[in-house]
Amino acid sequence: MSPLFKEDEVAGIASARQAWQKHLQEKLSASPPRKESFSTVSGRQIRALYTPSDIKDFDYRTQLAFPGQYPYTRGVQTSMYRGRLWTMRMFAGLESAEETNERFHHLVNQGQTGLSTAFDMPTLMGYDTEDARSRGECGRCGVAIDTLKDMEILFNGLPVDQLTTSMTINPPAPVLWAMYIAMAEKRGILRKKLGGTIQNDMLKEFIAQKTFMCAPEPSVRLIVDTIEFGTREVPRWNMISISGYHIREAGSTAVQELAFTLADGIAYVEAALQRGLDVDAFAPRLSFFFNAHIDFFEEIAKYRAARRMWADIMKKRFKAKSGRSMWLRFHTQTAGCSLTAPQPFNNVVRTAVEALAAVLGGTQSLHTNSFDEVLAIPTEEAATIALRTQQILGEETGVANTIDPLGGSYFVESLTNETEEAAYEYINKIDDMGGMLKAIERNYPQMEIADAAYRFQRELDAKQKIMVGVNKYVVKEEIPVDIYHVDETLEERQIARTNEVKNSRDQKEVEQCLERLGEACAGNDNVMPYLIEAASAYATLQEMCDVFRSVFGVYHDPSTF
Repeated sequence: MSPLFKEDEVAGIASARQAWQKHLQEKLSASPPRKESFSTVSGRQIRALYTPSDIKDFDYRTQLAFPGQYPYTRGVQTSMYRGRLWTMRMFAGLESAEETNERFHHLVNQGQTGLSTAFDMPTLMGYDTEDARSRGECGRCGVAIDTLKDMEILFNGLPVDQLTTSMTINPPAPVLWAMYIAMAEKRGILRKKLGGTIQNDMLKEFIAQKTFMCAPEPSVRLIVDTIEFGTREVPRWNMISISGYHIREAGSTAVQELAFTLADGIAYVEAALQRGLDVDAFAPRLSFFFNAHIDFFEEIAKYRAARRMWADIMKKRFKAKSGRSMWLRFHTQTAGCSLTAPQPFNNVVRTAVEALAAVLGGTQSLHTNSFDEVLAIPTEEAATIALRTQQILGEETGVANTIDPLGGSYFVESLTNETEEAAYEYINKIDDMGGMLKAIERNYPQMEIADAAYRFQRELDAKQKIMVGVNKYVVKEEIPVDIYHVDETLEERQIARTNEVKNSRDQKEVEQCLERLGEACAGNDNVMPYLIEAASAYATLQEMCDVFRSVFGVYHDPSTF
């Protein structure tokens, strides 16, 4: 270690701060502070002032270094936003494939640089629209995808070999990815030219979001199949987006979000290594997905700590040799749970602040929530405002002119160190339990998140934490907002199209494809080639997912009190 500050200077500053602190207390005694406790959204206490004594042992070369250099605290790319701005990837999925395709084209024409797809609840759960369990949910929270035909319509006219595509899908992720590959290849686009991400992170589903299909172990097996296949066949694709976003949305603290996300990542790397894959072959295609919550500096510290921790984990625990294997590349979405239905236009400000934290934290891509998302699917106008928020940050504010502008801040570096230390405490506990799968079986992360969510709600109720328009500065009158309404005939139209596909396909070929898929699931073959084959034959989403359910069983979340 080579500390940045001289010992005698730090001692002098610490002594001077004590004298200043005494003066501060005198001032506050004469005029009481505006609140009893100053803390982050996550409850971390914040000191009144930060000085070199708060990072007295800070080593620039080992803890900070330069952008693009280990431990990547300041960013994984040497040039960061001086090379190019982050990918502006607005989340879109509404009603049918036609409506979502129209929204995609609108956003691309407005300057969006990547596609991001939201799916409706039946699709997320691996059921076709016509299934009785799907009734009333078609197109409500995203686009309905039942067959390859829907996928072809969804991306019609979009240069999928030039734009990267993200798909927020988990239990049926291999199936949707197979459909996407089949769609591209039917258009004559080689799979090796496709770039994008499937979320495909089932461990966080068991922890937080709770969309299920199969139990944890077979779920991880399917994920490793996608990692193995993508490494060999689709080298520009991120086969998993290890997601803290939904962990945070479920009520976790920032530290819990960071720790549980990296612990999930550790579990996936271990599973891939057990398959016999080379860490430096697959690790560069792992990506991450974090929440941008409202506490500005806490979020920036979280992102910086995440990069440093993952680099350390990959280098020391998994013996990765390639620098790319140590990169923590991440997408960010502003916090849905911070949006409020009362005074919804306040959400424009919240989203801008959260997006700025993501940018100053060095995100690779960003989705900014629309102000009306707390009420319904975003309107085109609201989605455009959210996109413009990113564009104003990138083009007008100057925050992208220099790399890691907050690096070296006494406060930010101290908070980054504290965040890292607290996250490692969680990871060590999970290691002692035998890893994340065992921790999930014991309901450890689930209960930690539940406790954190309960504490935060108590703080809101007691007005120890403030949400403007909710528990302070409340107005009685409702502010009128135009919201998006889903066409009531959509479900009927979607079912009709799926039945038309079924009536026109080669049924015998579909049955043979599904049989071969079942054999692959029951054996050790990678399922992806069989899924692509079945998708190309226009097998439905549910038909393929039913094979998973038949072979691996159906998972039901155990109740915990």
